[in-house]
Amino acid sequence: MADYKANLTVMTTAARIAAKGLRRDFGEVENLLVSVKGVGDFVSKADTKAEQVIRETLMHARPAYGWLGEESEPVEGSDPRRRWIVDPLDGTTNFLHGLPHWAISIAMEHKGEIVAGVVFDPIKDELFTAEKGGGAWVNGKRLRVSNRKDLSECLFATGVPFGEKKTLGLTTKDLVSLMPTCAGVRRFGSAALDLAYVAAGRYDGYWERELSSWDMAAGLLLVREAGGYLSDISGGTDILESGSVIAANPAIFEKFSKTLS
Repeated sequence: MADYKANLTVMTTAARIAAKGLRRDFGEVENLLVSVKGVGDFVSKADTKAEQVIRETLMHARPAYGWLGEESEPVEGSDPRRRWIVDPLDGTTNFLHGLPHWAISIAMEHKGEIVAGVVFDPIKDELFTAEKGGGAWVNGKRLRVSNRKDLSECLFATGVPFGEKKTLGLTTKDLVSLMPTCAGVRRFGSAALDLAYVAAGRYDGYWERELSSWDMAAGLLLVREAGGYLSDISGGTDILESGSVIAANPAIFEKFSKTLS
């Protein structure tokens, strides 16, 4: 576990360095929102710049590790057992519209398993961290999933497909099945933070389809280390491969999964 802890320190450092630039750029977005040019190109540059900073920091500390990031080509490291999985700006659309709900997500994979994860929300200054066997934490406070047992009291989160995504019909069916049974569903636009909020007990459960590995790798470990249950939407265990996830506290996981299926 000591190895994971050392890596977690490197990951936290990388997230905090990248956050400085993203916070500064987010401050500029408000000015750009009313400009003729708009903000799309500016935000894509902020995204790419943040990934470059994270990559340089992580690869300087661990040059043998592989790399999988949203904004750059994957790298096969000289150590094939270990890989960084990074989303430098999860919640880009929120960032683009000046909404203060987005995060940096960094995970470390060892032999195909996520063993350390960081999700950092720079605007709210919340640093979520987890290491395999070491629990999940936010700003030094231990996290536990909620213990609500009745779906009627539970608050859930999801992502609603947009653009050319093909799963809008499935998500609509999910909502029709779930909404009458629960206290509400939120769609905040950051999978990494949705999973972190399940780990923190703020949401009782979360589900989404068509996700990439970097959207959820760190968040999955947060939920697991906070005592939550996870599967893909078909009930399988290879969530990163399937691109779909169900996460919830143990008391409602089965009922929640059945409602969605």
